[in-house]
Amino acid sequence: MPTGRARRSPSADAAGLPVAVDAMGGDKAPGEIVSGARQAVAELGVPVVLVGRREDLGDTGDLEVLDASEVVAMDEDPAQGVRRKKDSSLVRAAEAVRDGRASAMVSAGNTGATMASALLRMGRLPGVVRPAIATPIPNPGTHPTVLLDAGANAECTAAMLVQFAQMGAAYSRARYGIGEPSVALLSIGEEPTKGTPLVKETHAALAALGSLRFVGNVEGRDLLPGTADVVVTDGFTGNVVLKTLEGSLRFFMSALGEVFGRDEATARAAEALLPHLGPLAEEFDPDNTGGAMLLGVDGVCVISHGSSSARAVVSAVGVARDVVAAGLVASLAEAVAAPGR
Repeated sequence: MPTGRARRSPSADAAGLPVAVDAMGGDKAPGEIVSGARQAVAELGVPVVLVGRREDLGDTGDLEVLDASEVVAMDEDPAQGVRRKKDSSLVRAAEAVRDGRASAMVSAGNTGATMASALLRMGRLPGVVRPAIATPIPNPGTHPTVLLDAGANAECTAAMLVQFAQMGAAYSRARYGIGEPSVALLSIGEEPTKGTPLVKETHAALAALGSLRFVGNVEGRDLLPGTADVVVTDGFTGNVVLKTLEGSLRFFMSALGEVFGRDEATARAAEALLPHLGPLAEEFDPDNTGGAMLLGVDGVCVISHGSSSARAVVSAVGVARDVVAAGLVASLAEAVAAPGR
């Protein structure tokens, strides 16, 4: 699929092209999104172009605004929304990357529509079967585990999962500086004979692939300890796992808050424990992770969660800046072109 733009070097991107931020996407748009974009410029020194309805954005400060008259709603059909609303903020943000006006796009809007706009406007990298969503799972004290696919592809083939492993490893190297990331396959047991026919076939293919450090199967309980740098699964399972982790952590923090407010004894315990628990909670706060990355398209696309605050936008812009500077797209292209895929 043609991209309509000349490929730029990572150094050229890092030198000054802005990050295109979808100002209309997300539950708190445009207020929190615009505020976050302004903070990103002030705190990170990263140039930003806002994409959306200029009249709805409020005080944008000195930020450049790329006008887009339409919005793909959070509950709208992704493919139809992108095809019908060609002047939507999502489509225009993806086009800005395609046309060399922006180094990356960031959106907290409709996830499916974000993927569709990036895929249809930027195109796939050569050799990529399907793009995948890579989500960082925090591991306190060290780098996150990269989980993919986290929801882009509900049904997968073994060849797709092998390619996700290649792209996940390339992302882990570019984003976290890991020289030789360990890659694991999510299953219901550590043994190669455990799992669905798809998992068994994928295990055999990954074990035979010499270009990856494949460490075998891991189970759901192994995700938070960070047993592997990259964990691969299909998008249905990955999304269920991710939402389960998010819900469990939210429930645990809420229950802990209730216990600490129960009586004087627990209140005193809270005084002693909160200075230690606070930094831990910060690491698990989704606003601080920078969002997920769509891997496999010919450009950088960061997908933030729907309830993103201004702080989440700052984090997402920072991630976009870092992976552009690291030459992520070129690394992904090289990874999927590796012999033996």
